[in-house]
Amino acid sequence: MSSSSSGQPGDKPPVIVKKYANRRLYNTATSSYVTLEDLATMIKEGGDFVVQDAKTGEDLTRSVMTQIIVEQEQKGQNLLPISFLRQLISFYGDSMQFLVPGYLEQTMVAFARNQEQMRKNLRATFGMFPFGQFEEMSKQNMVLFEQALKMLSPYGRDARRAGAETPPPASETRGEPEGEDPRLRRLEAQIEALREQLDSLGRVRKEG
Repeated sequence: MSSSSSGQPGDKPPVIVKKYANRRLYNTATSSYVTLEDLATMIKEGGDFVVQDAKTGEDLTRSVMTQIIVEQEQKGQNLLPISFLRQLISFYGDSMQFLVPGYLEQTMVAFARNQEQMRKNLRATFGMFPFGQFEEMSKQNMVLFEQALKMLSPYGRDARRAGAETPPPASETRGEPEGEDPRLRRLEAQIEALREQLDSLGRVRKEG
């Protein structure tokens, strides 16, 4: 993953990993062969690398990283829900395909930022779980998800350009825009369900 492709530039240039015809991976920085597990560890430790075909120089970083994910998933460390994978696959070849990478990247950047803040809060409270701050960060993530959905929706883009500050008449909001992508409606329904769960957590916390 190069600095430019990852969106997370570092101080050091990425390590060059050569992939040979026999599928072996060679770390040119350490002059040693490595495994997919080794590369996964490098990423977790904040390292950066690009994978190149040893013969042609073709960039194979994306395919190798996909293999790392598949290997981790096969070990039972499941991060990708079936419903997410199904929806992701459905976007291939779709007219909105070009919007998905940016949406996913921004969502993960926001999640990683909140994750680091949560770790700081945990250290600051000596191991006590800061429920209120976690709840607030979860709500912030919900807002980001909703904003991303609006970016994916052509109707959301039109509304932003219009700059309307007043809500539309009730007769307009009740109906669904003609031709709206059903996958967006499913995503919106899932987000609404998550919002209700967050509200329930907040009520439990107040009652407790």
